[in-house]
Amino acid sequence: MARNLDFYIDLISPFSYLCNLKLPELAERYGYGITYHPIDIPTAKLAAGNYGPSNMKVPAKIKALGQDLQRWADHYGVPFKFPKGFNGWRMNSGILYAQQHGRARAYVDRAYWLLWAEGADPNDDAVLRGLAKDAGLDGDALLAYVASRDADKAFQQCRVAAHARGVYGAPIMMVDEQIWWGNDRLMFVEDYLKKHAA
Repeated sequence: MARNLDFYIDLISPFSYLCNLKLPELAERYGYGITYHPIDIPTAKLAAGNYGPSNMKVPAKIKALGQDLQRWADHYGVPFKFPKGFNGWRMNSGILYAQQHGRARAYVDRAYWLLWAEGADPNDDAVLRGLAKDAGLDGDALLAYVASRDADKAFQQCRVAAHARGVYGAPIMMVDEQIWWGNDRLMFVEDYLKKHAA
């Protein structure tokens, strides 16, 4: 029986994009399924008591961060481009819709590629509609869902549950009581999954 790995992500997280390139295959190799949990990094930080400025407001940090992201993308052999916008609320909510229809991985994989490989705007209706189609979903139904109170409520519940579990950023991976934060922790994730293969 497959075990489960909880993957806490924000589609507006470039390191989550990088992590998602490798994690699904890694989990599958050791008999683990992945449950995707969308969060919003700014609200997760505040809920955890981290009131510091965003990376975008610290020029020295964003300069180094940009270089580091490009190094990782080069290391993985994938393109890297900042998206045209950073309002990922609706696209993140769409993960929950995709889960309901058994298309979470397809949705997340395609969403990350659109944003961080192609530089798309996550809040553009045409982008969302195309994402839905590429993930095997109905575009109009997805747009209706992400504009609904049901989506707002479900996303809020997801964020509250993540905070209760100690999530303070993304990407965060959890198995049992183990927590790993960041794309650069995948080697440690693999060590654990190998020792506890399903």
